[in-house]
Amino acid sequence: MPIKILANDGLEKEGIEKLLAAGFDIQTTKIPQEELRDKLNDFSAIVVRSATRVTSREIDANPQLKLIVRAGTGTDNIDVDYAKSKGITVCTTPGISAQSVAELVFAHLFSLSRFLHDSNRRMPHEGAEKFNELKKNYAKGIELKGKTLGIIGFGSIGQTVAKIGLGLGMNILPFKLHHEEVKIELDFFKVGNAAPVITLQTVPFEELLAKSDFITLHVPFKEGDPPIIYKERIALMKNGVMLVNTARGGVIVEHDLLEALQSGKVAAAALDVFEGEPTPRKEILAHPHISLTPHIGASTLEAQQRVGLMVAEKVIGFKF
Repeated sequence: MPIKILANDGLEKEGIEKLLAAGFDIQTTKIPQEELRDKLNDFSAIVVRSATRVTSREIDANPQLKLIVRAGTGTDNIDVDYAKSKGITVCTTPGISAQSVAELVFAHLFSLSRFLHDSNRRMPHEGAEKFNELKKNYAKGIELKGKTLGIIGFGSIGQTVAKIGLGLGMNILPFKLHHEEVKIELDFFKVGNAAPVITLQTVPFEELLAKSDFITLHVPFKEGDPPIIYKERIALMKNGVMLVNTARGGVIVEHDLLEALQSGKVAAAALDVFEGEPTPRKEILAHPHISLTPHIGASTLEAQQRVGLMVAEKVIGFKF
C-alpha cells in the first residue's frame, strides 16, 4: 500500500506531481480543523501551511503519524515539542519564501514613502473633485535612497531585505540576538560566476531603534511570546519612523502602534499580519496611515512552486 500524505492547506502541482511520481498517495482535499482529530488516522504525514493546527489533540488521536511538514517557516500552529516527544519529526521549508517576503516589504515601503496606500483609497472617490488638493497632499513623498533601514531579525528573509535595500542605496542596520558579521552576496550584480560580497556588522537593538528611518521585522514568533515593539521601544525611535511587519501578528502591540500614529511619533506603518487574525481590528483596517495586505508575504507563484518542491523532497527523503 502506498504511504498516504495529507496536504491539508493545499500544495502546488509541482510538489504533488513529484510525490505521485515517487509512489505516494497524496490527498489535497481539506479536512476541517474540527474533524481533523478523527480523520487524520489514515495518514502517515501531514503537510500544513498556517491555517491548519496540529496540536496534542490531533497527535494523540493519530499514533500512526510520523511526519509533520510546515510549508513555510513559522511553526506556531504546530505543537513541535509535543510532537517530538511522541517521536514525530517536524520540519519546515526555510528560506524558500525569502525573496517573496522581501519584495513585499519594499512594495509597502514604496507605498508608504509616496502615500500610495492612501491615494489609492481616495482617488477613486475624490480625484475628480479634489485633484489639486490631493496632488498637494501627496507632494511630500520621500526617496528611499540614503535612508536608514533597520532590520530586526537577520536570517534568510532579513538578509534578502538587506540586499534589496543596498541595491537602492539605503544604509542597513541589522539586528540579531548574537552580534556578528554577516556576509551578503549581491547576486544581482553577478558578472559571470562572481558577485560582490558585502560584510554587515549587526548592531545593538537600541542603536537600530534610535537611528532607523524605517524598521522591518523578520523574527520567529509564537503565541505567548512577548512582543518586540511596544510603547517604551517606540519612544526610543526617531520621530516620523515607519514600521513594517510581515512576520507575525503580536510582534507589534497594535494599541501602542495606533497611539504612536495618532501622536505622529510613527509616521506610517505597513502590516501584512495582525493581532486576532483573520479578523483584524477595524481601527487598523480604516487607518489612513497604515498600508495593508492580508498575510500574503510568501504568496507568490514562484515561492509556492519552490515550497511545493521542497515539501516533496522532505517527504521523499523521510524514512517512514
